Amino acid sequence: MKNKRAIALSLILLCLLTLPAWPQSDAGAGQGPVVQKIEPPNWWVNYTPSLTLLLTGENLSGARVESPTKGLTSLGVEASANGHYLFVHLELSPDVASGTVPLRLITAGGSTTVSLPLLARADSHGRFEGISRDDVIYLIMPDRFADGDPSNDRPSNDGPNNDRPTGSSAAAKYDRNNPMAYHGGDLRGIREHLGYLHDLGVTALWLTPVWKNTDSDYHGYHVVDFYALDDHMGSMAEYQALVAEAHRLGIKVLIDYVVNHTGPHHPWANDPPTPTWFHGTPAHHLEPAYSFNGLVDPHASPREYLNTLDGWFAGRLPDLNPDDPALALYLAQNAMWWTEIAQLDGFRLDTFPYSTRQFWSGWHERLHQVYPKINDIGEVADGDSAITAFFEGGRKQFDGIDTGLATVFDFPLYYGVRDVVIGGASMKKVVDVLRHDELYPHPDMLVTFIGNHDQTRFVSEKGSDPAKLKAALSLLLTLRGIPQIYSGDEIAMPGGNDPDNRRDFPGGFPGDPRNAFTASGRTAEQQDVFAYVQSLLALRKSHPALRTGKQWHIGWDDTYYAFLRELPEDNLLVVYNNAPKTVELNIPVDNTPLETAHQFQTVFGSSAAELVGGKVRVSLPAQTLGVFSVR
Repeated sequence: MKNKRAIALSLILLCLLTLPAWPQSDAGAGQGPVVQKIEPPNWWVNYTPSLTLLLTGENLSGARVESPTKGLTSLGVEASANGHYLFVHLELSPDVASGTVPLRLITAGGSTTVSLPLLARADSHGRFEGISRDDVIYLIMPDRFADGDPSNDRPSNDGPNNDRPTGSSAAAKYDRNNPMAYHGGDLRGIREHLGYLHDLGVTALWLTPVWKNTDSDYHGYHVVDFYALDDHMGSMAEYQALVAEAHRLGIKVLIDYVVNHTGPHHPWANDPPTPTWFHGTPAHHLEPAYSFNGLVDPHASPREYLNTLDGWFAGRLPDLNPDDPALALYLAQNAMWWTEIAQLDGFRLDTFPYSTRQFWSGWHERLHQVYPKINDIGEVADGDSAITAFFEGGRKQFDGIDTGLATVFDFPLYYGVRDVVIGGASMKKVVDVLRHDELYPHPDMLVTFIGNHDQTRFVSEKGSDPAKLKAALSLLLTLRGIPQIYSGDEIAMPGGNDPDNRRDFPGGFPGDPRNAFTASGRTAEQQDVFAYVQSLLALRKSHPALRTGKQWHIGWDDTYYAFLRELPEDNLLVVYNNAPKTVELNIPVDNTPLETAHQFQTVFGSSAAELVGGKVRVSLPAQTLGVFSVR
């Protein structure tokens, strides 16, 4: 009953938060301050000792702020030169009570009062723990997964492209026949299919951004409001319900966080809160560079990295300058707000190297003051381990900065596995990637993957097929690291270059002829791959060595790789054959951790292994994997 009352109270507060905070002005029209927006729209008691609000409106120059609320003190304000923005610095003492706090803005032209809800925090015990090596992450692009609420497919004002009000995500076009338009997937659709994900065996969800976007930016990466959900995604109550239900099923939820840029139609683009909020302007800015070499080179001059840090992504996305102190604080508070309001478990940090290491260090420091265990994954899209490792936190680099980043996506292994399995490259390529693990403070935390929303689908690469997809998934789910699966790869979904790689999940949308969320709705090929992934995830769950065991090289050549995943109570020998035919392997075990082994029991695959004359003898079909418990 207590939980039901808490949920009811939370929903009531959310309804109040969605109402506009209309000011009560004491001045004549056009004279006194007018507040149109408050960011963040609410905060919490017993949370942080200080809070800086960003108020957007008119006539805010010269304002001072007063509040009669006990325990709340105004520490001062700064207004933009045009009076459109006001930064309000507040101090919250431990005895400040939850409730709606009035803030009175007073200028020479008049005054107005706005409201700031201060909420009581939910019990944080056992929450905000971040991801771990026990997890398997499932990547979802919400618009392309499942349409749980058709009523938000065409929000108000949805119309033709030439009818879209600037800056309004509500005007973004819905058209399932257009790969660049919204298709109707939403948060409720994900929640309704959590059972499918639980049965598959994943333990964490990474959703591409669900923030308010504009035009046909269905993907979420062109934000126009950092404190609002996109109209096509659903309400905050839906977001909270999704996270709560995921947690009930033992599934974590990660937010995809973007700080490098905004969407081109963000109101800030032509009217920033400070002169240094962006690098440049829409009319005058640097062109982008997508190389990280200058960032990791202690001898590089700014000429070698300035366009990477300050260039406008794709030449048109306004490049945020997070080294602006006001913006750095805004982004840190924003990250805290989303974590608390939705009870999130961690972050995927988009385009990580394009913002300065100094900013990320401060961002993590502020976040960890409130959430010491929460962690994140940085996108460093480069195939060179020396570059990806440079950005991982846990130690200071030549610049004296520790980014604080928990881990990165293992792009080097992504390229290695694709080259080996699809292209027939030597297995030594994968071994060479693993050899560079010494560069990382925590290589076992690297997030491994064979596909994502930016790449051609694995099964659609030239030379690939469902059998090769299964082979790659075998490696993904047995090698060291935290594996990430792209939604649809578990049923061999095809897809070429962006946006074809973002097709709708079959069965998630009204009128779909097949429902791949059910076994009866899958084709034979889809069911074969699904069952294979499900069995590998079950194996990973039942054997802690595949999650946290040390990885040892046992043997390899151009066509096979054998490795041990070792724990004191669980030892597994994994052997993968990449040859296009069945091979019989005789793998020496002298001077390896297997030299004292005497028995091998098959736990995955149809092959058997035996120890003969100091060698493991195993026969494996083409591009298959065998896993053996070691005694």
